[in-house]
Amino acid sequence: MRVSARGVSFAYNGFTNEEGDVTKSELVDQVADRADLTKQDASRAVDAVLATVEDALRRGSEVSVSGFGKFHVSDRGARVGVNPRTGERIQIAASRVPRFTAGSGLKSAVKGR
Repeated sequence: MRVSARGVSFAYNGFTNEEGDVTKSELVDQVADRADLTKQDASRAVDAVLATVEDALRRGSEVSVSGFGKFHVSDRGARVGVNPRTGERIQIAASRVPRFTAGSGLKSAVKGR
């Protein structure tokens, strides 16, 4: 991810594992490389961002990053489910779940535009 005057842009730079997924340690490596930070400073920065998002969601707040997306909490209502082993119907309790809605910059990057 690169930040410019026009917003956020995304570019692949080869930091991935065999499956193509990016792990937290690979994310730290990318942040260190792109922001010219030590890996220790980049690790603290990534941890701080994740902790900030987690704290905001715990309070029920939203975290919006222009051009990237929005993290928010959604209420999932109680519902009836089926135990796949027994076929028995079970009641699933209501819960609060984290959600992410992609912004236009991220959507365009994924589409390859």
